[in-house]
Amino acid sequence: MSVTTTTATVVEVIDVVAGYLPGVNILNGCSLVAAQGELIGIIGPNGAGKSTLLRAIFGQVNVRSGTVKLEGEDITGLKANKLVSRGVGFVPQTNNVFPALTIEENLQMGLYQRPKAYAERLEFVTGIFGELSSRLKQRAGSLSGGERQMVAMSRALMMDPKVLLLDEPSAGLSPVRQDEAFIRVSEINKAGVTTIMVEQNARRCLQICDRGYVLDQGRDAYTGTGRELLSDPKVTELYLGTLGA
Repeated sequence: MSVTTTTATVVEVIDVVAGYLPGVNILNGCSLVAAQGELIGIIGPNGAGKSTLLRAIFGQVNVRSGTVKLEGEDITGLKANKLVSRGVGFVPQTNNVFPALTIEENLQMGLYQRPKAYAERLEFVTGIFGELSSRLKQRAGSLSGGERQMVAMSRALMMDPKVLLLDEPSAGLSPVRQDEAFIRVSEINKAGVTTIMVEQNARRCLQICDRGYVLDQGRDAYTGTGRELLSDPKVTELYLGTLGA
């Protein structure tokens, strides 16, 4: 699918086939486009390949064919450290903070490649996550799940990424914390960060995203704006009935 916009393309995934085990593919010709400033939502049933798609972009799964591009440059299969330096941020669903370190030390870890920019990036991050300012010395291991998610997003933002990949930011959170997570994602995007989010809470995801992709069996089965997908009878019947309330 091509985006009908004059805005520059940040991420382009073209016919990617990928998997973890030899001869077993999770993605079977998956494609995706994210333009500058867009919030892209990825939904679909369990096992559809949603998280695998993010890991394929971030070089954590073997891409057997197809291409991943960042601003037109082929980044297929690059290691995570090189991707971070080129502007790709990734927040995994679990184990996404260093629990023995303070919040401040977690943020510093996010900027280990550019330590001199710490003060500037801290100002940006605390502009979105204001409550961090007074808690920088608190250990990350003492935080709730929602607070850890906030720290993980903040750490990924410290490198001023061109694109932020979020894997199920609302997973395991209470309903109130889920709402907070979606508000935070919207705020990050409104601050100018192109964002690609995998989310199990399909309805809420489509409500806030610019465009959505419905993955099924490793392929993008449906694409469109969030509003279009929410009102599509087939998407509602096949996916939204079982994916999030």
